[in-house]
Amino acid sequence: ALVKHLVELHGGTVTAESPGPGQGATFTVTLPVAAPAGAPGLEPAPRRALESAPSVILDGLRVLLVDDHAETLDLFASWLARRGAEVRTAGDAAEALAVFSTWRPDVLVSDLAMPGEDGCSLIRKVRSLPAAEGGRVPAIAVTAHGGPDDRWQALASGFQAHLAKPVDPTELALVIAGLTGRSGAEP
Repeated sequence: ALVKHLVELHGGTVTAESPGPGQGATFTVTLPVAAPAGAPGLEPAPRRALESAPSVILDGLRVLLVDDHAETLDLFASWLARRGAEVRTAGDAAEALAVFSTWRPDVLVSDLAMPGEDGCSLIRKVRSLPAAEGGRVPAIAVTAHGGPDDRWQALASGFQAHLAKPVDPTELALVIAGLTGRSGAEP
C-alpha cells in the first residue's frame, strides 16, 4: 500500500503478476519521465488531480498536530500555517491531552503509531471529554499503515478520516476544510 501510494503521488502505476502459488511475483513500477525543456514531440506527464485543486485556505482554523517525529510535526505545521491555520504541536498523547486543557483546536491531526499511547488511545480519551472541553473535535488519523484494517481501526476509535503517509499537503488541507465545514478554496 505504501509503494502504491508513493508511486501514484508521482503520477505512476504499480502492477503485480504471478504465474501461480509458490512461483514468485513480478512487480512493475511505471513512473512518468519529464520531457527536457523544449524537447519537440514529447508531452509532459499528466498532473495529479490534487495539484490542480484550488489553493486551500484555512484562515483562523486551530489545528492540533500530534506525532512522535519532530520532523513530521515541523513539516505538517509549515504546510498548514502557510494556508492560514493556527497550529499547535504535541509529541505524544499525554502532551496532546494537556493542550486540550488550555486551548480548543478546531481539528485534531494525529499519527497512530506512537510509543506509549498510540493515536487510537488518544482519540478514545479525547472522545471521553465533554463537548465543551473538545470531546467532539473533528479528527484525522495520519499513519504509515494504510491498509483497510488500519483504516477501520482508526475510524472505529473515533477518527472521522484516515490518511496514509506520505500525505499530500493539499489533500490534508482539503480534508481539514471538509471536516470543519469550510469550502477551503480561495475566493
